[in-house]
Amino acid sequence: MNKTQLKKSIKFSLSIAVITFVLAAIFSIVSSSVLGGVLSIIGLLIVFIIVLIGVFFDMLGIAATAADEVPFHAMAAERVNGAKQAIIIVRNADRFASFCNDVIGDISGIISGTASAIVILQIANNFGYSEGTTLHLTLSVFLTSLVAALTVGGKALGKYLAIHASTKIIFSVGKIIAFLEDKLKIKILSK
Repeated sequence: MNKTQLKKSIKFSLSIAVITFVLAAIFSIVSSSVLGGVLSIIGLLIVFIIVLIGVFFDMLGIAATAADEVPFHAMAAERVNGAKQAIIIVRNADRFASFCNDVIGDISGIISGTASAIVILQIANNFGYSEGTTLHLTLSVFLTSLVAALTVGGKALGKYLAIHASTKIIFSVGKIIAFLEDKLKIKILSK
């Protein structure tokens, strides 16, 4: 690796760290605020949605690293919507995967843990039990284990899908990004 590549990598790493910090703060505030005022069952649903977001973005990151650029060139030559974006994703697979897996995926994992703790306290309090009681500890172990199992199991399935359907997945993402760029008139991906 030469000095120019190293500088670019350090610059990207620092920018991704700042983005992670800001997004984690926003997601944490929003999830804590939302969870504070909802029923426990809705809180559980929110926790599972957060887990699914992490699993989904992990799959996208893996798909980007597994995808081959060649099929997208043929599509781009025929001006297929989303093909250019798919090429950009594959050419920048390391950055795309870092954002999807490390930023969104890891934030989702951390926030789901925090959200689980809030929901566990809500459920225990609803039954008249406080923190540290047997019910609270039982709920904590069960929900933490369930979230971990869903996260790891979901990511394992996501990795399988990402590796075996990377072209379809990245093309779908390319089409979504092309649609958003066209309709919102903002540049999401840069060359």
